[in-house]
Amino acid sequence: MEEHDKYVEALIRLHSGLDRQGPGDNDFSKFIIKQIPEMPPSPRIADLGCGAGAGALILAEKFLSKVKAVDFSREFLDQLLARARQRGLEEFIEVIECDIGNLSWRPGTIDLIWSEGAAYNITFKGALEAWRPLLAVGGIAVISEMDYFSAEVSKSVRQYMKNAYPEIRTESGNVDLINSSGFKVLGVHRLPSKAWWDNYYEPLRKKISAIGKSGDSVIQAVISETQEEMSFFKGHEKDYGYTYYIMRAV
Repeated sequence: MEEHDKYVEALIRLHSGLDRQGPGDNDFSKFIIKQIPEMPPSPRIADLGCGAGAGALILAEKFLSKVKAVDFSREFLDQLLARARQRGLEEFIEVIECDIGNLSWRPGTIDLIWSEGAAYNITFKGALEAWRPLLAVGGIAVISEMDYFSAEVSKSVRQYMKNAYPEIRTESGNVDLINSSGFKVLGVHRLPSKAWWDNYYEPLRKKISAIGKSGDSVIQAVISETQEEMSFFKGHEKDYGYTYYIMRAV
């Protein structure tokens, strides 16, 4: 197995079994859904980079319509299916194991794209370009993206992001990008930093504690990186985070 594959496998292991594989909050997601313009009856929905399906399940429960839940990890998709069965929502979940940047769906066949904390994998710009053709006329996309909260960011934060996410922009920069990519921004909503801690980092800390010291050098490297990420965010959570962008295809 190549080093990259081992790294990805270790990431999946660390995040497996958690409700969320990235920052988010169920109540916040429901708030965002309330801001979405009225959908057609039985809207065609896709959750791209769904992980274990926190968002997909909320969407299925809200719209009682089929959700295409897409992720590269079979393990996360299996966890989503198990949760859907537990909640009686399995008929509304269609899991698809593939690359979110390479979807071979017919253009104009999705009414609502939802993506939390996943667009960065193909860059925000790449996601807008890849997903815009999938939307029906007037279709809606809700995409969360990590960004700077202002242009006045310290040198230490910018240096950290050169390695963590070199494509990061300010919120205003992302608004400009959206509006020049075949969309019109309808709403900009910043995820509270509390959601990072309560629903993502604290569960991760418990998982790390449960794993303990491992003889696997790759999982230990992933754990160390994750602990560094948490420590850095604690000192700079006012400088960057996730923003949810609601946009309409135009």
